[in-house]
Amino acid sequence: MARVPRPPLTQPLAAGAVAAVTGFASSFVLVLAGLAAVGATPAQAASGLLALCLVQCALAVVLSRWTRLPLSFVWSTPGAALLVAAEGRAGSLGAAVGAFLLSALLVVVTGAWPALARLVRRVPTPVAGALLAGVLLPLCLAPVSAVRADPVAGLAVAAVWLVLRRVRRAFAVPAAMLVALAFTAAALPGTATLEWVPRLVPVAPELDPSVVVSLGVPLYVVTMAGQNIPGFTILETLGHRRVPTGRVLVGAGLGSGAAAVFGGHAVNLSALAAGIIAGPGAGKDPSRRWIAAVAGGAGYLVLGLLAAPIAGLVGSTDPVLVEAVAGLALLDSFVGGLVSALDDAGQRVTAALTFVVVASGVSFAGVGSAFWGLLVGLLVFPLARPARPAASA
Repeated sequence: MARVPRPPLTQPLAAGAVAAVTGFASSFVLVLAGLAAVGATPAQAASGLLALCLVQCALAVVLSRWTRLPLSFVWSTPGAALLVAAEGRAGSLGAAVGAFLLSALLVVVTGAWPALARLVRRVPTPVAGALLAGVLLPLCLAPVSAVRADPVAGLAVAAVWLVLRRVRRAFAVPAAMLVALAFTAAALPGTATLEWVPRLVPVAPELDPSVVVSLGVPLYVVTMAGQNIPGFTILETLGHRRVPTGRVLVGAGLGSGAAAVFGGHAVNLSALAAGIIAGPGAGKDPSRRWIAAVAGGAGYLVLGLLAAPIAGLVGSTDPVLVEAVAGLALLDSFVGGLVSALDDAGQRVTAALTFVVVASGVSFAGVGSAFWGLLVGLLVFPLARPARPAASA
């Protein structure tokens, strides 16, 4: 009997490369801006970006090869937005790293303790969506501030992003960043000196209880609710129903902890890449789509080695324009958070209260608004449920 030839690897390899480039290009600016907001120098931000890419590569290669499932990992985009929103409140990068480690520990515990995983899944969708939208709002307003500060540069960045988003979506954010860099270069004498050799810079964690609570807990919640849980859902929707949830979460938590000591904030299962590497675009045979995840992991390794010059370029760009680019990149996530927050008509007041508390940016007892907004939402949610009609006699 003739042996059936295996399908070529071209399709899964291409899907993996697309997933890596898309995931990196769409939000690397946000990661660098978030790390800078909590006190990282350009070298430390480059180290954090490199550490995240190395961990993402290792998790994708090891877990996908082990489980034969298309498991792709990426940094927490809503978590990076949370860092930007917490600018000036972390005190130091070391204190932020302490919060990163707490978030990583909570993810490990969630994976090892099924009861906690079920509890996290039960965080009400209106609360989770409003938390995400509230965290993203200040950053999504950055393009408006950029236009006010520098109308020509701000409008040019927004116009390039808008046009390319329509015709070549994957290139919209990198192109907008290049425009921002060009305007900055034109305004400054000389040229920036770039560091090309990738380096991991260890950061000693500091235990600041207020930072750990106000940053670590919300980072855990937005990473789980905004990335990990949707990632599992997309995999199941695409027919991959035997995903070892506990092992994946433990791996993501351990990887996040490893990245944290070099400045990386959080790694999670990718929701966006799951649609690319786990679907038909990665090959007709679902049992071989794990190859796409491995290819994507290798792609992150290559991109991570460019972290130093990329961080140097972003660090030399006008911070107002950098935040504008990051805000444009997050508009889709902001809209998604609002839609999920307001979808349940009976819980719109809950969503609104959560949103306004988080977006206010106020802190009480040294604890930031993201934690208090989450707490308000969880307390109001059961009170806002419609009363059950009294049973008729």
